[in-house]
Amino acid sequence: MQLFVVLSVLLYATCHIALSATNGTVADGLLDNGNFELAPNAANMRGTVVVGRYAIPGWENEGFVEYIKSGQKQGDMLLVVPEGAYAVRLGNEASIKQKIKVIKGMYYSITFSAARTCAQEERLNVTVAPDSGLLPIQTVYSSTGWDSYAWAFRAGSDVVVLIIHNPGVEEDPACGPLIDAVAIKALYPPRPTNKNIMKNAGYEEGAYIFPDTPWGTLIPPNIEDDHSPLPGWIVESLKAVKYIDSAHYFVPQGRRAVELVAGKESAITQIARTIIGKKYRLSFSVGDANNSCVGSLVVEAFAGKATLKVPYESKGTGGFKRAALIFQAVSNRTRIMFLSTYYTMRSDDYSSLCGPIVDDVKLLSLRKR
Repeated sequence: MQLFVVLSVLLYATCHIALSATNGTVADGLLDNGNFELAPNAANMRGTVVVGRYAIPGWENEGFVEYIKSGQKQGDMLLVVPEGAYAVRLGNEASIKQKIKVIKGMYYSITFSAARTCAQEERLNVTVAPDSGLLPIQTVYSSTGWDSYAWAFRAGSDVVVLIIHNPGVEEDPACGPLIDAVAIKALYPPRPTNKNIMKNAGYEEGAYIFPDTPWGTLIPPNIEDDHSPLPGWIVESLKAVKYIDSAHYFVPQGRRAVELVAGKESAITQIARTIIGKKYRLSFSVGDANNSCVGSLVVEAFAGKATLKVPYESKGTGGFKRAALIFQAVSNRTRIMFLSTYYTMRSDDYSSLCGPIVDDVKLLSLRKR
């Protein structure tokens, strides 16, 4: 009888802990089997093709989905996996999905790594209903062929479904993008302070950056994402900007910064509250990320109708300088924007786009003397 009681108590405690864990919302970091290291059962594999909707632990898949091992060959191409040993490939109209416990009304960012294989014009549709975005992955920003992308959504319920879908239709159904390392991060909308009108001025609040991948995270244009993975800021351009951290790059202040990697097609914007007729001082840091981005870099800053070009001669080894633009507000809303004048390639491999970094943005009103 005593043994029965002890076992009953242990069973209750175990169930209670399990229920507590499953009832909790998702933590920042990889999703359940987000790096696909838990493999399908051998009975659910036909070569590399996954058979069965729930064959991949933690995921539901539809269509032609392959389970890829790092080092696997496709013709003359060697497939490399960025995180761990395995990834998935989405063929024509294929998708993977996962249910995620979140907090209703809160903002989240999804980060995942992707690489194209055969096709040049590959895209990925990322959805958490009712939000959806079509992310182009044809431009490769890193020399490895893999890039990490961020996409944000607002949770409409306590449980949401993330869908990553390949809308492409190729002659070879296996000519689809590779997906690996899918993570989530809660976003907390920043506010201006009496010391700085700009929100998230040092870019400290933003998308998840993988600690084991050295290429940062791409923040897509706002036409692809209704909610920015970089709170307070909008990527108001045709190309992405790169979100970098101090663990892998030189950062002027704090732990995060933005690298403008696609010339004038890579611009970042924030709308600041101002008072018509009042003078303001916009100051910011311009530098290089210690990633062999060598040469004459130029950041163009815009504050309403006022502009400033800030040259920076980069040795590619890290460094920065401060710059300031004084302007008079002509509206109650002033667009603050930064872009890079030139396209630049890294000097160590000449195959990776790079550019100047921007950080530590400050906007303050000037007192009349």
